[in-house]
Amino acid sequence: MPFKTFAAQFTVIAAFTASLVSASANEEVRFTSEAVKLSPFREKLAKQRGEAFPPPQGTPLIGFLSRPEGDGPFPAIVVMHGCGGLGSRLKNDVAGRFASQGYVVLVVDSFQTRQMKSTCQNTQRDGLFTMSDRVYDAYGALDFLSAKPFVDVRRVALMGFSSGGVTALEATKVEGDEQLMNRKFKAAVAYYPTCSPSEGDATVPTLIMVGELDDWGPPAKCQERLTHLSGKGPEIRLVVYPGAFHDFDVPTAKPGTVYFGHPLQYSASATAQAAKDVDGFLREELQN
Repeated sequence: MPFKTFAAQFTVIAAFTASLVSASANEEVRFTSEAVKLSPFREKLAKQRGEAFPPPQGTPLIGFLSRPEGDGPFPAIVVMHGCGGLGSRLKNDVAGRFASQGYVVLVVDSFQTRQMKSTCQNTQRDGLFTMSDRVYDAYGALDFLSAKPFVDVRRVALMGFSSGGVTALEATKVEGDEQLMNRKFKAAVAYYPTCSPSEGDATVPTLIMVGELDDWGPPAKCQERLTHLSGKGPEIRLVVYPGAFHDFDVPTAKPGTVYFGHPLQYSASATAQAAKDVDGFLREELQN
């Protein structure tokens, strides 16, 4: 390779790396999960019974905020981790990639302040921490972003990985907890979730990405959900990647990795295609 060509390529790579680093630097922030008020019916019933309910309070949470350079306002993404907790990949690599594309990214840690490490085993203690808790975490993050002048709160997507993907679907399903919230997400992205096959429409455009060989989040369950759509709601787009397993975008998931009885395996091809799919989806739905 001629020296000038090599030098030019090195300069481009260095410039890209520098921009990614500056955009991916994240700040630890604190906020609370959404404090959901009682419905008017519940309030009326409580008054009739003479019951006193304390004002609703959210759970204190920690998150990691990454943002592009400039004043904005920028579109934003709330990111929810899986059952194993928050690791550096979402906090740094995933957040950095999207921040470099012009998104504000808030990665939510649902476990640290609750002194939890994992919910993968479905123990009795895990059962006390419900999917609604995580949905309220997501909407608490949305409220936090809404107060930031550099965020366009009309263009915020909810993105989740594995059980975080389940959260994204639960938070945006018709007749779910979303109807209790004042602010709404604009779109939802779910990486290899376990779909609820009996669910129907979503309240926002949704992208679901799963591996063909995933036995933790089987694509058949997601495909069955699509059969229950009314045809009148926003599009739910399902992409199934041939030959891919759960955690197909996690480089540390080497062949032969088994986690709680489920095979995990990185796929460079599925990762690259998923990146194109989600980038196109977000550009379309958040107009970035």
